[in-house]
Amino acid sequence: MTGADYLLPLRTKLRSMRTESFGADPAGARMERIRRSPHFVDGSFQNPVGARIRPSGSTLEFAKIYFHKEQRARRMPTGTVPVHATTLADLAAPPASGLRLTWMGHSSVLAEIDGRRILFDPVWGERCSPFPFAGPKRLHPTPVPLAALGPVDVVVISHDHYDHLDLPTIRALAGTDTVFAVPLGVGAHLERWGVPAARMHELDWNETATVAGISLTATPARHFCGRGLRNGQHTLWASWVVAGPEHRIYHSGDTGYFPGFRDIGAEHGPFDATMIQIGAYSEYWPDIHMTPAEGMRAHLDLQGGSPHGVLLPIHWGTFNLAPHAWAEPGEWTKDAGEDAGQAVAFPRPGEPFEPAGTLPVEPWWRPLSATLAHPWRRTEEQAGPGPGPGPEAAARGDLDLAGER
Repeated sequence: MTGADYLLPLRTKLRSMRTESFGADPAGARMERIRRSPHFVDGSFQNPVGARIRPSGSTLEFAKIYFHKEQRARRMPTGTVPVHATTLADLAAPPASGLRLTWMGHSSVLAEIDGRRILFDPVWGERCSPFPFAGPKRLHPTPVPLAALGPVDVVVISHDHYDHLDLPTIRALAGTDTVFAVPLGVGAHLERWGVPAARMHELDWNETATVAGISLTATPARHFCGRGLRNGQHTLWASWVVAGPEHRIYHSGDTGYFPGFRDIGAEHGPFDATMIQIGAYSEYWPDIHMTPAEGMRAHLDLQGGSPHGVLLPIHWGTFNLAPHAWAEPGEWTKDAGEDAGQAVAFPRPGEPFEPAGTLPVEPWWRPLSATLAHPWRRTEEQAGPGPGPGPEAAARGDLDLAGER
């Protein structure tokens, strides 16, 4: 570096540091289409309801909690996560019911629906980070090599954060014949990484694409976007409705709770299964990730207000992304399901199951978990009888949780 380099504007220096993992910014016709979106206002995409996308509260306080040695230990499994070694034999025979789900960890799910194979948010990389040497690292291996997964009809991406859109995984899939369904603007990343535009369906909220007889609809979510140090909100985030001739499923992506789940359910539901984000929540970002209680409320909203179908919890167990204990999302979701009378599947990573069949329900995380305080149980007792904990109770639970730390 020369002395003159120190005089370069900071933005120029940051741009020079952008590796391929950062992706690409939308431009040209893609950016013009973004500007025409009714959800793009004042130069950025907007949430369906207001949301704080930056952490609230004291940064110093959060850092003390997040990096404290004892607290860090709580956020890790105490032993080896029991990954189910998914093989082609597991997936060779078509599902008897026509619908089978295989949670690969975090938000990655292979859905076999009415003769087609849909892969949601595939992340096979070791870290969810732009750098191979830093960032959250996997807490368990992928259950099956990506190359051994077999043909996939559609890859669905919810948004462009690193734990949902993974460069090495997309590059590997770019060499196949699979089609991609992504929110508006995300196609810029994929094109830079080798996915032809002809193999992409880039959708705004409430737009639908049909691939091989399966409809894929991008539906609203309450989150945000960005892969770099600057966040222009120029790529959209979405939840997804996937419907075949006989079955329909829902993938939440990342989202805070909002009343729009009822609207999505009224228009597209009810669902045979939902895949709902229930991990990486915190009182520091209550608007952009759901607690398990909020996730359960979202599922019930999607089903018209009553227990129906099966809830598959996602966005937990694989990466350490929030201050809560590693096993807490699973334990809290189990309690929320029992309170609501809602069927919840708890597969080990890589364990296929059919929502219409026998569900995996064993709390496999318990032997690997440090002692949990269960503050949400006190919250629900304080709230009194009712149809199950709603968003307000969940928020109080978060505050109780902070008090335990």
